[in-house]
Amino acid sequence: MSQPSIESTLHEDRVFQPPAPSDVGASDWLVGSLAEYETMHKRSIEDPEGFFAEVAAGFHWYKAWDSVLEWDAPDAKWFVGGQTNACYNCVDRQVDDGFGDRPAIIWEGEPIENGVPETRTLTYADLQAEVGKFANVLKSHGVTKGDVVTIYMGMVPELAVAMLACARIGAPHSVIFGGFSSQAIADRVCDAKSKVIVTCDGAWRRGKVVPLKENVDNAIKMMGDQGEQPVEHVFCVGRCHNDIAWGALDRCYNEEMSKASPEYACEPMDSEDMLFLLYTSGSTGKPKGIVHTTGGYMVHTAMTARYTFNLIPDSGQVYWCTADCGWITGHSYIIYGILPNRVPTLMYEGGPDYPTAARFWQIVERHRVTQFYTAPTAIRAFMKWGDEHPASADLSSLQVLGTVGEPINPEAWVWYREHIGRGVCPIVDTYWQTETGGHVITPLPGATPCKPGSCTRPMFGVDAAIVDADGAEQPADAGGLMVIRKPWPGMLRGVFGDRQRFIDTYWSTVRIDGEPVYTAGDGARRDADGNFWIMGRIDDVINVSGHRLGTMEVESSLVAHEAVNEAAVVGVPHEIKGTGIAAFVSLVPGKAAGDELKDALRAHVSSEIGPIAKPDQIRFTAALPKTRSGKIMRRLLRSIAAGETEISQDMSTLEDFSVVAKLAEDKE
Repeated sequence: MSQPSIESTLHEDRVFQPPAPSDVGASDWLVGSLAEYETMHKRSIEDPEGFFAEVAAGFHWYKAWDSVLEWDAPDAKWFVGGQTNACYNCVDRQVDDGFGDRPAIIWEGEPIENGVPETRTLTYADLQAEVGKFANVLKSHGVTKGDVVTIYMGMVPELAVAMLACARIGAPHSVIFGGFSSQAIADRVCDAKSKVIVTCDGAWRRGKVVPLKENVDNAIKMMGDQGEQPVEHVFCVGRCHNDIAWGALDRCYNEEMSKASPEYACEPMDSEDMLFLLYTSGSTGKPKGIVHTTGGYMVHTAMTARYTFNLIPDSGQVYWCTADCGWITGHSYIIYGILPNRVPTLMYEGGPDYPTAARFWQIVERHRVTQFYTAPTAIRAFMKWGDEHPASADLSSLQVLGTVGEPINPEAWVWYREHIGRGVCPIVDTYWQTETGGHVITPLPGATPCKPGSCTRPMFGVDAAIVDADGAEQPADAGGLMVIRKPWPGMLRGVFGDRQRFIDTYWSTVRIDGEPVYTAGDGARRDADGNFWIMGRIDDVINVSGHRLGTMEVESSLVAHEAVNEAAVVGVPHEIKGTGIAAFVSLVPGKAAGDELKDALRAHVSSEIGPIAKPDQIRFTAALPKTRSGKIMRRLLRSIAAGETEISQDMSTLEDFSVVAKLAEDKE
């Protein structure tokens, strides 16, 4: 029997039409109308092999593929028999085509001296030489095709160099976010059996040094104590020049590079050879090593980057994604999706509010950024810090704004458009996951009418649907499970070393016509105009007195109140309803917490959604527990709301442990 649908209770009627390219200073829109999008999408679903053969023809291949797609659910192979190299298509091809002098990476460090930040620009030729050197360094220390190299670094150009050098020689990389703990490093290194770690002495973050090398040293000690220490070499980049210990495993990156030749030909890779591992952490068990392969991922990320952000070479564009390369967003939309499109990609090392809350907007002005891609949680922080900060900078260069990481609430969407986008820039609210490799649902800036809070339409090649547990497609505005019914090039190929976990996690929930389909783990609805709305993780759906409510809609209602800056909603055991609603709320500056405001917020939710959605608990907090990428860790909030005194879940990705401790102390 199918489970009840997730009820959709919050509706948004505002529609923003795409601007003319001249309104935002763009030379053109690559997809200029909704009709053009619909024609392209229809073909990509009905004839995926023909569609993606044409897309892939725009890349360099050492050997052409024998077939575009082989599909035996849940296993896909794309461009079967083809040989290519992701590094070549990111870097060498631009040099070979005569564009070696064009900027590839623009980097800005966090520290500012005498009002001037440290900046570097690497042309494609510069990048080719640096990548070639490090490929030779890795090779000289025994790294061969198929060896997993772990990278744990700050956001410095050497991080991109290390990733691309691995791709150059066919050694999959496993990038670990620089905010992770020693235990998280040890877990991932052991699982991947990495013989090599690349790190920095430290990284700048809000004026302080994050001790990266020390964390690596501690991880190696932990692994040694456990009797499973695979590491043979640790390459350390000198960045902050903080005191570090040097041991027998350690190699100075700068010294090794000074002796290395820049000449290293890219290794031809089978399209289905592994390009990288990227670990995601969950509420239980060890982290999952998501496997992405070479050809399909390369084609999907570069195609989606081009159309979603309207990337046009030699048009004066400068693209900036504020993510860290330790996350999939940095892999796909700082490195692998952007460099093949020959638009400069900007990397920033530090915090968004250091030394001032205007730092991001100063960077936009300084580098004349045209595409800006950030997370909803960052946007809500910008709102809290004050409109005067973006107003202090010249943001007239911006053409396209993007959001990533979680659904964006309508109020933040509108603020983003008005205060960052000058009331004209289109917003691409992108929906995707580590597992999907790249965008699967997103507006296109010149084609898609946008409703604040909706990720709108599926990307080319993505057959998305909303279904119930039996696989039956749901009618308009009925909530259900988000699934993708056909393979797409960027999809994950497995969980490293754990075939059953791959099947159980992504392919066991829903079957359609007897075949498993990819289940994203999110609840969603599709409105009468065909726009998708993400309603929250299925794990976060709250069953209140028989009504299944999505947390995102309750959160959006709370944030729409003038006193609220940010909110997170979770389910909590309730003796009458079965499950009650607990809301954790941070307020805008100057608003006072108290019982009167709690009553006002409950009344506000009741009027916007209905009495069934009124929170049973409201807890005011100065901050919510987040990863450093900005995702709210709702599973921790569920434990706190339920009154657990000991939090047993994995907290290695948490940015500020004091937030959880403070919340656990405070009672509703």
